[in-house]
Amino acid sequence: MADMTTSNTPQLAPPGAGLPFPENHIARMLLRIRRWTGNPQSFTAKFVAERQLIRSLIAEKSDTVLSKQVLIARPRGLEDSSRHWSVWMTLDHLRIVHHSMIGVLVSLANEQVPWGEASTAAVKPDEAVTASVIAEYEASCDALLASVAKISNFKTSAAFPHPWFGPMDAHGWLALSGVHMEIHRTQMERILKGQ
Repeated sequence: MADMTTSNTPQLAPPGAGLPFPENHIARMLLRIRRWTGNPQSFTAKFVAERQLIRSLIAEKSDTVLSKQVLIARPRGLEDSSRHWSVWMTLDHLRIVHHSMIGVLVSLANEQVPWGEASTAAVKPDEAVTASVIAEYEASCDALLASVAKISNFKTSAAFPHPWFGPMDAHGWLALSGVHMEIHRTQMERILKGQ
């Protein structure tokens, strides 16, 4: 399916619908392998590398380009409801997730299960987001890295369930951080290509 632009609001699956079953099953296996074979240093390095790729991707792009919602073909790992975003909306989503992930990592590092439940529907972006989101996104990356640097043990006995991947310790949540950035970097590439 080719990338598409549209001026109308497309009919997409509702937020929180998740991934198709076969894709979710494969994603769970791939994340499990990453958790087994990686370590906090490699997970952090992946996050930092994806952050740099995103910086390069959006550098010197106009507000008009970055604010335009574009309907894209769904990349693997992305919910259908997220296919009609702008780059700014994608950065807003990452900002929200980073702050949520900080809370999860810090709680688990203290062997406490966070209150509530993780929800993909709860971390959708604001369509009215502005250019200020770029600095807010960067600040969220800094905050996540600073929090991770203070954690000495990621193999916690406490676990918190992700809606797609099930219960994970702090090691698992950190493993997810860079992969999550990669999925949305691919999304932004498609948004920019589709204009």
